[in-house]
Amino acid sequence: MAIALAFMTLALLGAGAWLVSLGGSPYYVLAGLALAVVAFLLLKASPMAWWVYAALVLATLFWSLWEVGLEWWGLAARGDVFFLFGLLLLTPWVARRMVYPIASYSQAGRDQPTRGPRSWRGGRGALAIVLVLYLGVGAASWVVDPFALEGTLPGARAPASLADPMPAGEWHAYGRTGHGQRYAPLDQITSRNVEQLEEAWHYRTGDVRGQPGDPEETTFQVTPLKVGDQLFICTPHQHVIALDATTGEERWRFDPKVRSGLALQHLTCRGLSYWSRNGATPAADSAPAPTAVPAPEPAAGLPEAPDLPVAAADSPATDHCPSMLYMPTADGRVIALDPASGAVCRRFGGGTGQINLWRGMPNVRLGGYYSTSPVVASQRVLVVGGTVLDNVTTSEPSGVVRGFDVQTGELLWHWDPARPDDNTPLAPGQTYSASSPNVWSIMSVDESLGLVYLPLGNPPPDQWGGNRSEAVERVSSSVVALDLATGRMRWVFQTVHHDLWDYDVPSQPTLVDLTINGATVPALVQPTKQGELFVLDRRTGQPVHEVKEVPAPQGAAEGDHTAPTQPVSAVSFAPERLTGASMWGATMFDQLACRIALHRLRYEGRFTPPSVKGSLVHPGNFGVFNWGSIAVDPVRQVAFTTPAYLAFTSQLIPRPDDTALMVQGDKPPEGNLPALNENLGAPFAVKMRPFTSPLGLPCQAPPWGYVAGVDLVSGEIVWQHRNGTVRDVTPLPLPFKMGVPSLGGPLMTAGGVAFLSGTLDNYIRAYDVITGEQRWQSRLPAGGQATPMSYTGRDGRQYVVVAAGGHGSLGTQAGDSVIAYALPVRQPER
Repeated sequence: MAIALAFMTLALLGAGAWLVSLGGSPYYVLAGLALAVVAFLLLKASPMAWWVYAALVLATLFWSLWEVGLEWWGLAARGDVFFLFGLLLLTPWVARRMVYPIASYSQAGRDQPTRGPRSWRGGRGALAIVLVLYLGVGAASWVVDPFALEGTLPGARAPASLADPMPAGEWHAYGRTGHGQRYAPLDQITSRNVEQLEEAWHYRTGDVRGQPGDPEETTFQVTPLKVGDQLFICTPHQHVIALDATTGEERWRFDPKVRSGLALQHLTCRGLSYWSRNGATPAADSAPAPTAVPAPEPAAGLPEAPDLPVAAADSPATDHCPSMLYMPTADGRVIALDPASGAVCRRFGGGTGQINLWRGMPNVRLGGYYSTSPVVASQRVLVVGGTVLDNVTTSEPSGVVRGFDVQTGELLWHWDPARPDDNTPLAPGQTYSASSPNVWSIMSVDESLGLVYLPLGNPPPDQWGGNRSEAVERVSSSVVALDLATGRMRWVFQTVHHDLWDYDVPSQPTLVDLTINGATVPALVQPTKQGELFVLDRRTGQPVHEVKEVPAPQGAAEGDHTAPTQPVSAVSFAPERLTGASMWGATMFDQLACRIALHRLRYEGRFTPPSVKGSLVHPGNFGVFNWGSIAVDPVRQVAFTTPAYLAFTSQLIPRPDDTALMVQGDKPPEGNLPALNENLGAPFAVKMRPFTSPLGLPCQAPPWGYVAGVDLVSGEIVWQHRNGTVRDVTPLPLPFKMGVPSLGGPLMTAGGVAFLSGTLDNYIRAYDVITGEQRWQSRLPAGGQATPMSYTGRDGRQYVVVAAGGHGSLGTQAGDSVIAYALPVRQPER
């Protein structure tokens, strides 16, 4: 026991002294000194060891309460080792050694031992009392959640005023409509009966990650569409599948035969898009019709487009498509399919059934540009954006956004983020601007206003912006509204100035009409990675709830600069600044290592610039919010949100030239996979890692993920609860609700129930929208990093459907499942 304490003493004294030298807490040095005394007393078999150890445990308890209060996980990290060692000191074999020293046995004989001093009984009892006290405080902290916010959201305020001509039981776009609300106006499932949900059907696609050439981030993120009696999904490897919406039986499948050997950073398909001639609203019918412009000629020496498969070449095709499904592919195409049969629509793309997005692109490298998110299919215009490789080179394809005729695929307009005010068609030999900001996430559209809303990223590289133009700076990491008919920019709202943190706008803008001071305000709600919910007037881009410019840390890397201020919304989930008390670990020792790491990094709070020394980025580029966005109830005018908090580290690595691999290790990536974070052509490569302890646990204390309810009218966060467990990401299946991040969006319904499946444990859960109380959960066969949706089947039942296939870079369980839930079928009375 003394030897074990001696090793603990050395660790605490050495690392604790290092922490003090960095300006951290002296507790660990003091604890190490106390342990040294206990070890010495144990070597002497002195019962005073109990007294000193009891004082140490009691002091640790008071210090822990001072740092974190009644927060169980914080208390456990500080006291678990001391508590367990204290239990060992109370065991009879330790007590026997102390009560009957070896010298006493030799003098009196083993049968007649000499009783030791009375102090042993008091010391052992004192230690027992302290450990019981520690246990009691721990029990109290287990039932108290200092991070919870309790409240109730309001009921119905007014009928939804934003035009929604879609039948209530349908789901025609990623967010159900182009407004991106992720709200089903169905009330069969309520908070009172949701516990009765059961699996109605389970379909497996046969498409799982792990195939040759798959990047790490191969994910099943699809949200199905429901049109008529059919569900439509796409798989990570780009197959399109139609299912019977009531039974889950496969009706048809289409393989676009995506070209192999792509330089992919992500391999996913978040969803399809749907268009129908009779789906227009009166406002859309009255909108001016767009006119076609000549398609650009290829640049000199650059082929018009890479050699790609032609969708209509060896697949069933048809000339009659009164409605169409649009599938974006990983090799840079958009294919139009007949929803009834899965046949290629030949009229689209001049007989090919597809448009080739590489036409007019600079720096052609298959996999360097493609659409991971569904396109916008309005009544007349198909709006297409795409992702550009992050942090590989400074010579990437363009982030151009283009409008095509929704029926023919003919190019109508383009919007180049590097030339945001110039919509002039490309001249022969021209290309779009290289490495410009891109729209990789989901766009929204308001056809009554004739506007499409773009969540924009920033140009590569993310962490160094010394070469960005004034025009690019204007629109990077912004929400941009374009005229749907012409592509001209109508307004721009920037969410981060001179973004150096990969805080691109990740989420689909959500459109909702709010009743504020008795007036109806057409609003747009934009979640961001840094935790803001910007509520804007979607006509003008002006804030509905106050936005302030706050001072930001200064001092960028050589050749760069930082913005003096950053915008902060009145509706904000921005995290508190991390301190030494925020550090965490499985034990006090890895918590101590995290404290040292915190003090060694550059960190001045949110928006600390990247540095050669290494900076702490909190929240990290995983985001408080990501592509899953939020769900909005347009009747209650409230939002169901899923804020997450994980810190990352960012270290700039000076580059000696434009070719050397600085962060990839001894060998480059296999095959055509890109050399991520090398930033070839920039002055710095970048090392980005989660901020974790030596044991691989997050250095910041839990909770790391919540569900939260927001009143969008008042701008108030009404309730907030930690959400999810670490059951599926630790060796032990721990069911404790620590609060884990989620990657995937929520669903809200008119029945007052919200659904979420994207947590790191394999569950889909249901919540009471009014209070946030969890009402139901069901185990998934794989990670559910997708957004659920809901519809009405042929049998009149309301279904909730979710894809469960996992997420490669999160390490959740891979799979290929699509699962539907419904209330039990009522048996007829006899």
